[in-house]
Amino acid sequence: MRPNRLMVIGFLMVLTGAVLPFLMVMRFMQSTFLVNFIAFAASTIGIFLCVISVAMYVGNARRKDEDEWHDE
Repeated sequence: MRPNRLMVIGFLMVLTGAVLPFLMVMRFMQSTFLVNFIAFAASTIGIFLCVISVAMYVGNARRKDEDEWHDE
């Protein structure tokens, strides 16, 4: 999977993990164990996806720069 797409998915998951507790505090949603767990899991998985996608992006950029350096 492309790092850009993975980063967008991770960002949306982190955003979901932040919006769900806000909606529970504002009493638009009922606070249940399942919703709390989903918010926590979405936030945690989203952060890991973003970190992995940034590492993939940097690795691809370094590999590209290294290949250009050897071509000269």
